[in-house]
Amino acid sequence: MSFGLYAIGFAILIGGLIYAAHLVHMPAHWIVVGAIVLLGVGILSGVKATRQKDPSE
Repeated sequence: MSFGLYAIGFAILIGGLIYAAHLVHMPAHWIVVGAIVLLGVGILSGVKATRQKDPSE
C-alpha cells in the first residue's frame, strides 16, 4: 500500500470526525486539537506501514 492511500483515508476519517464533532456542538478549539492529533497519528502510521525494510547485510 502506498502512503497516498493512507493519507487519503486519514483525511476522510478526520473530515468525518470533524463534521460529527461540529454536529454535537463541540467547542471549535477541541475540534482543532483533535484534528491535529489525528493528523500526527495518521502520518506516523502511514510512514510505519509503507516504509521499506532495510536490507540485511
